[in-house]
Amino acid sequence: MGANMAKITRIKASDSQPKDKAKKQDAEAEEVTRKVTVKAKNSENKKLATKKAAEAKKVEKTKKKAEKAKKERKVPAVLKPLWWLLTPFRALGRYIKESFAEIRQVRWPSRKETWKMTLSVILYVILISAFIMLLDLLFTKVFNAVLKG
Repeated sequence: MGANMAKITRIKASDSQPKDKAKKQDAEAEEVTRKVTVKAKNSENKKLATKKAAEAKKVEKTKKKAEKAKKERKVPAVLKPLWWLLTPFRALGRYIKESFAEIRQVRWPSRKETWKMTLSVILYVILISAFIMLLDLLFTKVFNAVLKG
């Protein structure tokens, strides 16, 4: 246990430095402290500004939503008696609008990928049709043998 332990030396602080050097180090330490304090205050100010901006955005968003809701609710006086008749057309319009929005989000394949997928589908169809034709031929022979027999 004692053989593997590291040798520890004790270092004591002393006043062997000249007074000017000590003052210079104190001034540097004070300047560093000031810089750190200024940075901390700046970061706090940035955080507060960010919070205020986020709150302002939320308030603006709620105002816009309220305005949009007011606009949507307004029904022309002429259409009020027939408003229920227009419901399917509004639903259809909303469906078309949402469909176009969805199509814009689609990642379309490249020409090379399209050809690969097309050829794989054609190959799969040929293999499955050949398998079904073989089964049909087999069942036809079996049923003919049973019926003649």
